[in-house]
Amino acid sequence: MQLSIIGIDLGKTSCSLVGLDAGGKVVLRRRLRRDTIIAFCSKISACVVAMEACCGAHHIGRALAGQGHEIRLMSPEYVRPYVKAQKNDDRDAEAIAEAASRPTMRFVTLKSEEQLDMQTLHRVRDRLVGDRTSLMNQIRSLLLERGHVVAQGRARLAVALADLLDGEKPVLTRRIHELIVDMRRQWDTLDERIKAFDTEFAAAAKAQDGAKRLLSIPGIGPLNATALVAAVGDAGTFARGRDLAAWLGLVPRQVTTGGRPKLLGITKRGSKYLRKMLIQGARAALPTLKAADTPVGAWLRGLLARAHLNT
Repeated sequence: MQLSIIGIDLGKTSCSLVGLDAGGKVVLRRRLRRDTIIAFCSKISACVVAMEACCGAHHIGRALAGQGHEIRLMSPEYVRPYVKAQKNDDRDAEAIAEAASRPTMRFVTLKSEEQLDMQTLHRVRDRLVGDRTSLMNQIRSLLLERGHVVAQGRARLAVALADLLDGEKPVLTRRIHELIVDMRRQWDTLDERIKAFDTEFAAAAKAQDGAKRLLSIPGIGPLNATALVAAVGDAGTFARGRDLAAWLGLVPRQVTTGGRPKLLGITKRGSKYLRKMLIQGARAALPTLKAADTPVGAWLRGLLARAHLNT
């Protein structure tokens, strides 16, 4: 039995596998445990192995690529139209195999272990930042309930806490004072952990050639540079810069029919984290760039003037 394409629907423990021959006919259906997929594929001749780009797909993809198979990873939204009739795991695996056979299908580049490690570090840091924001908001609400209004910003909250907690005269009740002191310790611990990640990202950005080139762009710092390199990998997979912008969800959403184009707001597709970091970097660099007597500064001033007239 000669297989041309194998579609694998990955599950947490149980996975469905469907094999197609050169004519696209289903010649193999198997139900395997996740930890037996690599051993099973090692016994068959090299072919195309298709999966959805989900959790664990890159790890299995690298192992199967080492056996000589061609790995094709796809976004789940591109596979969905190929699911026939009732949805189940076997139908999903068949749809994955069929979608991978299409000549116009867009595939996800297989990520290296180093890229996945860097993405994991960014996700953990982002979670810590979210925990810190949640903690600060809770402190603000506790103070507001007791008549102490604090302006926005971490620095202002830190100053307010110093005034309330470190003064000679107690302002809060004893139990609430102890509670907020403990919450400030948690805040300091989160700050230290986030700072450690920032130091690690700065060192990684200096060690990576791609990241060092990105650092030369205004608004791109170690966080943005390492996150982009980890997510994109080989930028040669994009034919032009606009393709990368579309992948990040920074281009207008189209609703075009009957030859009448209609452009809406940005699509917000792709990585929300990357898009957030790039927009924050652009906002930080904008005041300096628009004030500079350079072609970029003149372009930005004209762009902002036109935007102001349209509002």
